[in-house]
Amino acid sequence: MALGPRLEIRQSQQLVMTQQLQLAIKLLALTNVELETFIGEELDKNPLLSTSDGADTVEAPATGEAVIDPSRQGLDTLLGKSAEGSGGDAPLDVDYTGEAFHHDTPGDSADWGAAASSGSDEHVDFDSFAAADASLTDVLTAQASAAFDGAELIIARHIIDLIDETGYLGEAIDTIAERLGVAPAAAAAVLARIHGFDPVGVGARSLAECLTIQAREADRYDPAMAVLLDNLEMVARGDINGLVRACGVDREDIADMIRELRCYEPKPGLRYGGERPAPVVADIFIWRGSDGAWIVELNQATLPKLLIDRDYHAILEAGATKATTSFLNECVNSANWLLKALDQRARTIVKVASELVKQQSGFFEHGVSHLKPLTLRTIAEAIEMHESTVSRVTSNKYVQCERGLFELRYFFTSGIGSSGGGEASSAHTVKDRIARLIAAETIDTLSDDKLVDILQKEGFDIARRTVAKYREALGLGSSVARRRARLLAAA
Repeated sequence: MALGPRLEIRQSQQLVMTQQLQLAIKLLALTNVELETFIGEELDKNPLLSTSDGADTVEAPATGEAVIDPSRQGLDTLLGKSAEGSGGDAPLDVDYTGEAFHHDTPGDSADWGAAASSGSDEHVDFDSFAAADASLTDVLTAQASAAFDGAELIIARHIIDLIDETGYLGEAIDTIAERLGVAPAAAAAVLARIHGFDPVGVGARSLAECLTIQAREADRYDPAMAVLLDNLEMVARGDINGLVRACGVDREDIADMIRELRCYEPKPGLRYGGERPAPVVADIFIWRGSDGAWIVELNQATLPKLLIDRDYHAILEAGATKATTSFLNECVNSANWLLKALDQRARTIVKVASELVKQQSGFFEHGVSHLKPLTLRTIAEAIEMHESTVSRVTSNKYVQCERGLFELRYFFTSGIGSSGGGEASSAHTVKDRIARLIAAETIDTLSDDKLVDILQKEGFDIARRTVAKYREALGLGSSVARRRARLLAAA
């Protein structure tokens, strides 16, 4: 076979990810808060995009929707598969001042900006005006500046820098003294004064030392308490008889000392948690309408209403150069695609959420005990979308309903078979039942084997290892640990 250059014609098929398709897929996975940030970036890049609260907005029209709504179209339309009976070039301009959009729902934001500018306290997030919480290091440093000066202040600040967020010092005092080139006694004296700072017990090197500092501060540190603090492992085991013998007091005194210990803070530094955790914002609202049907609505309060400023476009285009005209055309096309992608995102999320409500209607009617096993594939097949699309829609999004705030992935659980051959039960249902059984314990503590017997009698086909796994996931201890805790509580 001769080697040499030649021309060949080959025919092949491949999926091309256009920028518009990539944009649609990207927007699906974003939460409302993340989408707000993304839109803000687009507003900075595109001079023809603007926000408005007036009648000419082009926000995706996905407000209140009934659960049963087959006319909803999803992401497949953007991929080239038009929904049956839907117009592919339907205009996106909507008159939001029309009577059709005047209704009271959880998603009606009712002009947040107007409320704020008029001085009304309704819809105003006062938490946004609060100063950041002081950290443990800031609090201790302020106290050290008032209590020390000179070389002692340098030692104190170094020790404070080594204290972790729980309030414990994880380094030996001799090592600290050697590093600073001072006598160990001088460093120990500074640390002893830091122990008296607020919160009391900060800078301790062990749990026993932390509780000892707090007992001394409360004037409860006597010989019996000292022995008790030296035998915390017996307290953890609930060995009341052993503590009575070790401390040389009766059971009533032991019970009194244990009650005193419960008033102390084992991790004093956690009082200052640093940054305030960000609140979870619901992406979807679900509530029951006046006719009894469940209604699904996107949270529009976090989404600005977008429009293309045609007047500004006309001003810029008048007498513009060829390069400027080309740039303006790119801006118009980009804005149009963004609006279409936002519209498709809204429709797809509402469609998935509506089907989810239909599949889990028992949960919304009666609670977690009626939650059914559900997979992404089930939803995808019901709404005729790809499973990956449903996965992106349900990722990191939260739904607010009458029963509380839940992540969308909460409703997708594995199933536990029925011992009687009936329908399988959701894993959340079984966990809820286990938690209720343990919470109802009185004198007898239910072991995992007893829990299995009870659940099997109730129709759950479940193994002991599964019960143990669910119990641990709920943060509940074993029967032995719960029995010890009950003994300590009754002491």
